Formats: sequence, structure tokens, C-alpha cells
Amino acid sequence: MQIGLILLALAYVLSQFFRAFLAVLTGPLEAELGVTPDVLATASGYWFLAFALMQLPVGKALDTLGPRRTGGWLFLIGGAGGAALFAVAQGPIYIHAAMALIGIGCSPVLMASFYIFAREFDPARFATLAALMIGIGTIGNLISSYPTAFAVDTIGWRNTMWALSAVSATVALGVLLSVRDPAKAEKAGKGSLFDLLRMPVLWFIIPIMFVNYAPVAAVRGLWIGPYLRDVFDQTTAQIGIATLVMSLAMILGTIAYGPLDRIFGTRKWVVFTGNALTIAMLTLVIFWIDAGPWTSIALFAAIGALGASFPVIIAHARSFFPPHLTGRGVTLMNLFGIGGVGVMQTISGRIHTATAGGDPTAPYIAIFSFFSIALAIGVAIYALSRDATD
Repeated sequence: MQIGLILLALAYVLSQFFRAFLAVLTGPLEAELGVTPDVLATASGYWFLAFALMQLPVGKALDTLGPRRTGGWLFLIGGAGGAALFAVAQGPIYIHAAMALIGIGCSPVLMASFYIFAREFDPARFATLAALMIGIGTIGNLISSYPTAFAVDTIGWRNTMWALSAVSATVALGVLLSVRDPAKAEKAGKGSLFDLLRMPVLWFIIPIMFVNYAPVAAVRGLWIGPYLRDVFDQTTAQIGIATLVMSLAMILGTIAYGPLDRIFGTRKWVVFTGNALTIAMLTLVIFWIDAGPWTSIALFAAIGALGASFPVIIAHARSFFPPHLTGRGVTLMNLFGIGGVGVMQTISGRIHTATAGGDPTAPYIAIFSFFSIALAIGVAIYALSRDATD
């Protein structure tokens, strides 16, 4: 199982990469294919929406087929295949289709790991293990920053995507060969998502799940690039460094969140405090929108670290899942978490289109305000939730 988890961690590194690499391709794709930031925002949104929609079948597959086949085959077909399609892209349609296919391929990877953690390890360690897996996976954000910018400048973006396709295929085959499925729970295959949705306790957690990850994923995955280019005239290499800084902060924040529920004896208030501080950082970005690139980068790093409460929210919800619905439960929450990014990222692209053409800061004030308000609504509802620890 250890080798299998290592391979799943590598697949998750690639999953994190694929949701974030568009930020450093903004310039090359616009120069060669005429693809503008709003098109890339839509493509990024398709990745997250395809990923989210797959959570329902993935959850059932984890409970019935197990994580080995669910994770391995989808990542091989979607991850490797989608990267290959991206490598031959001739315009926006290719990029949209490729990102959706990659989203499908990446959809089971983290949840396969979470399923194993929930079925094979002490429940009290779930948040820590989940945070560790996400922290390791966030290395993909590092790779998608300056290293990817360097690769694109050196061998071109098409050859870079071909290399990623080959690596994805190798990792997927490794998952198929090494992951061992946990023993199925009693009643495995019985029950449905409706059993979970009939639990009122989850409806106070779902809104924060929907909005929590969106500001971090949207900024790091795309908007940090166009913003730094349009407002401060930063180059691709400089944007690569900025995304690297934010990625490091995301790793540190994710790992730091892991043990906090056990240290403070609460999951609810750890999540509440972290997201409230994220709202504060977004507000500062808005007020200091043109103060200087390093001021903005520092605030983005703070957003990356403080907004990394995703695994603690999952752990909070998991406390209420019946054992035989573990797979469907974690994927249901992931559906809302990733689906929220897809919906909000797509809306952010429309906001950019509607506000572009005048003051270069105007689109980004509007986008960051949108994320801040949405997160504030989620936090307000979450404050009414019931706390839980294992």
C-alpha cells in the first residue's frame, strides 16, 4: 500500500499541476493561438467543472470497484490523453476540450487517497493525512510555476505538454500495478448520495466547501498571471517566480492546517478563522491593487496559506458519514469544492470581459471583490454548523 500511496501522491502532484499551469502559458498561447485570458478562464473552469461532475460516478466507483481501477484507468485516459490533446491544440476549442478531459482524468486521484485513509487508518488522523497528501500534491503548483516557464522558454509549450502526457501515462500505469484496494465495508454499494443529502448537518458545511478553494485556485491557477502582466508589466519569467512564491505558501499552509484540529480540539473554528483571514487578505489586495508587484505577491502568498483549509473541511464533513458511504461522502464534498471553483472561475472570466478595456486595475478589483463576497457568505453560513472531532 505504501508504494501505491506514493504513486497516488505523484498523480496528485500532476493533478495540482494541471489546475495551475495556465498562469504561465498566458503569453505563449496568446502569441501563437490568439487565446486571451477570458478564454483561458473558461478553459480552467471546464477543468474544474468536469472534475466536479465526475465526483458522483467516482464516489460510487470507489465504494464498489475500489481506488486502484478507478484512479488508474481514469488518470491514464483523461490525464495522459488530455495532455496529448493540449499538445496538438490549434485554438480555443482544443484547449477547452483538453482541459475538460484532463479534469476527468484527475477527478479520482485525491479521493482515492482519501478513501484509503478513511478505510485503513485511525479516523483521528484523517485531517493530518489528508493535509499531508494535499501538501505533497501542491508540489505540482511549484512545478507549474517557474520550472514550467523555463521549460516553455526552452523547448516550447507543445513539447512540454508531450512530456507531461508521457509522465502521466507512466504514473497511471504505476497506480494500476501497485495500489491495493481496501476491504469493502459492509453494505458497500448500498445507499446513495440522497442518504447524505438528507443529513441537515452537511448543509451548513457545503457552502464553505463551495467557496473555500475558489479564491486560491483561481488566483494561483490563472489570474495572478494576467494581473501581474496587465498592472505591473511583468514578464513570463517574473510571473513564474510569483507563482512559485504563492505555491510555497500553499504547501506550508496546507501542512500547517493538518494538526490544528487536534491541537485546538475543534475543526469548525479552525476553518472559520482561516477563511475569515483569507477574506481580510483579499480585501487588502483590492485596496492596494497597484501598490507594487511584491506587495501583491505577498498578499497572494498569505491567501494561499490561509485559504488551505480544504482538508479540514473534508475531515469535518467526514465525521458525519456512515462507513459504507465513505467514498461517496468524500467525493460529494469534493464535488462542491471543485465545482465551486469551476463555476466561480467561469464567472470571473465573464467579469474580466465586462470590465476590461479601461483602467487596467478595474477587472481585477471586480474579480477579487467577487471572490471576497462569495467567501464571506460561505463563512457566515458555516458559523452555524455543528462542530465535530474524532
